[in-house]
Amino acid sequence: MQPNLAPAPPMFAAQAKLELLRLLRIPAFSVTSLALPIMFYAFFGLPQAQLHYHNTTAGLYLLASFSAYAVLTISLFTFGASVAAERGTGATRLMRAMPLRISAYFFGKILSAMVFSAIVMTALVLFARFAGGVELPPEQYAELLARLLLGSIPFIILGFAVGYLASVNSAIAILNLIILPLSFGSGLFIPLSAMPKIVATFAPYLPTYHFGQLAWGVVGAASETPLRAALWLVTYAGLFLVVALRAYYRDERKEFA
Repeated sequence: MQPNLAPAPPMFAAQAKLELLRLLRIPAFSVTSLALPIMFYAFFGLPQAQLHYHNTTAGLYLLASFSAYAVLTISLFTFGASVAAERGTGATRLMRAMPLRISAYFFGKILSAMVFSAIVMTALVLFARFAGGVELPPEQYAELLARLLLGSIPFIILGFAVGYLASVNSAIAILNLIILPLSFGSGLFIPLSAMPKIVATFAPYLPTYHFGQLAWGVVGAASETPLRAALWLVTYAGLFLVVALRAYYRDERKEFA
């Protein structure tokens, strides 16, 4: 018999608040997610912040790059690592016994990841402004944030797939093996013009390359249109969704059949 469910809006709001507080209360996640993009920008962005690069400055170009990296990391880890941990501890079985809408569970994770991404991006933009004199106008910041949050959907789905495919002990290692090669291979850390030719050849087939193009387009440094980048990301979202749904229903059959 289906349990009585509370109204959706308050349940969604409560679940989103719970997920956000959970992220903030895990220093290994919240501190590193905030510190790493700022640290990378301090190393790579500040020394060449005022140099001209791709119709903009290196400071703005790398600000867009590391904003994309930050959102990518948060999207994958929020879902991949947390879902794997909840499966490993039996929390998913407990949630099934509670009158919790499954849509509220997913909504809470998605909204909390997006809010935390906005916090990290704001901190990165402020650091670039006060430490390197790199100014991103408010309207460009808003556009960059909107593009990256919408563009993160394929990586959210990929995170769910990893969370339902990997064990709690292997999820973090697998996520790192996904994030680092994709970030370097798509030019988020080092521009593709400075990478080996083989990397530049394969980069346009990576989802993170098109994610970066959305970000670089805000500062006038993209090499493809936003529509083309969005179409690539939608295609990847569809592919990842197939994998995620198969993994989810396989786990459902295993746990609750």
